[in-house]
Amino acid sequence: MGKMNNLKRKRLMRRNMVGYSFIAPNFIGFAVFTMMPMLFSFGLSFCEWDSSHPIQFVGLQNFIGLLSDDTFWISLKNTIYFTVGTVPLTIVLSLGMSLLINQKIKGQVLFRSIFFFPYVASLVAICVVWNLLFNPDMGPVNSLLAALGVKELPRWTASVKWALPTVIGLTVWKGAGYYMIIYLAALQGISREIYEAAKVDGADAIRSFFSITLPLLTPTTFFVSTMLIISSFKVFDTIYIMTGGGPGRATNVLVYYIYNTAFVKFKFGYASAISMVLFVLVLGITLVQFRGERKWAQ
Repeated sequence: MGKMNNLKRKRLMRRNMVGYSFIAPNFIGFAVFTMMPMLFSFGLSFCEWDSSHPIQFVGLQNFIGLLSDDTFWISLKNTIYFTVGTVPLTIVLSLGMSLLINQKIKGQVLFRSIFFFPYVASLVAICVVWNLLFNPDMGPVNSLLAALGVKELPRWTASVKWALPTVIGLTVWKGAGYYMIIYLAALQGISREIYEAAKVDGADAIRSFFSITLPLLTPTTFFVSTMLIISSFKVFDTIYIMTGGGPGRATNVLVYYIYNTAFVKFKFGYASAISMVLFVLVLGITLVQFRGERKWAQ
C-alpha cells in the first residue's frame, strides 16, 4: 500500500514538473524583466542616484519635490488630456467601423484589411508620413485648407495649441482598426434572433442599436476602454517620434518626462518616483473601472 502511494506521489510530482516546465520560461521572464525592475524602481524612488555615484537614501524627498515641479504637473495634465481625447474617439470610431463591416456589403474583406492596416504598419513610418501631411508650410492638409479659403492655417505639431490634438488624431487613426476587430467579433456573437424579435415588436434600427447592441457590447466596451486608458497613460513612442515633447512642453507626457529625467538628466531616483505615481494612477483607474463593470453586470 505504501509503495502504491509513493508511486502515485512520484507520478503526480512528475506531472506537476512537466506543467511547471511549460510556465517556467514565462515566469522567469516576468520575474527578471518586470517584477525585479518594478521592485528596484520602488526602492529607488526613495533614493537619489545618477548611476555614477553611490545610491543615497533620501526618504520622501523625491515625492515632495513633485508637488512643486511645474513640468510634472504639465506632463500629468497633458497625459489626462491625451487620454480623454483618445479613448472616446477610438471607441466611437472602432465601433462605427465594426458596425459598417458587419453589414452584408461587397468588398467586406477589403475594407476590413484597409481599416486594420494602420495598426500593423510601422509606427515610425506612420509618424513621419503624418508629419509630412500636416507640415504647416508645405503639407497637403494645409494646402487643402488654404484652397478652401481658410486664412489662419493651423501650425499642427509646430503649434502649442494644435500639437497634442494632432498626436491624438494619429493615435486614434492607428489604433481604431485593432479595436474594430474586437468589436466585430463581439457583434458577430450576438444572435440574430434577438434583432428579429425586436423587429417584430416594431423596433427600428436606431432603437435596436441602443436597446440591444450597446447593452450586449458592454463587456467588450469595458475591455476596450480599459486597454485604451492604460495604453494612453503609457504613450511614449508617438510623442518621441512626432514632437519630442514640444513645442515647449505642449506634448510632454508622464512617460516622456520619466524618460528625460532618467536617461537625459540621469536622475533615476526622481524618475522612479514619477513612475510610481504613474503606476498608482493607472492602478486606481483600473480598479474603479472593474468596480464600475460589476455594477453594469448587475
